[in-house]
Amino acid sequence: QVQLVESGGGLVQAGGSLRLSCAASGRSSSLQVMGWFRQAPGKEREFVAAISWSGLTTYYADSVKGRGTISRDNAKNTVYLQMNSLKPEDTAVYYCAARTAATVVLQGSGYNYWGQGTQVTVSS
Repeated sequence: QVQLVESGGGLVQAGGSLRLSCAASGRSSSLQVMGWFRQAPGKEREFVAAISWSGLTTYYADSVKGRGTISRDNAKNTVYLQMNSLKPEDTAVYYCAARTAATVVLQGSGYNYWGQGTQVTVSS
């Protein structure tokens, strides 16, 4: 079994930055692709960013492209999401997800494991 635990969320003013972390435990060596998703109140969950095991392949949603950077440290079984120039519309619960297959996908249905989420609130 795999456990994913997110941290780093909080309240930040518009224009500020946050770095979210997701620590994996359990059978973490099986995790090939890591992703971040978010869900705002009253909205569906949406893809934010994803990264391959090597870190060489990354994908970003258009809404965060240029402001977000996903990275991973396989030695620490941790994936990060650095978010800069935060906007009120970035307010959401951010979820870490992991996929055991090697192909990077953007659909949430393609991920095998999910964390509990961390709240990010951006004030205007």
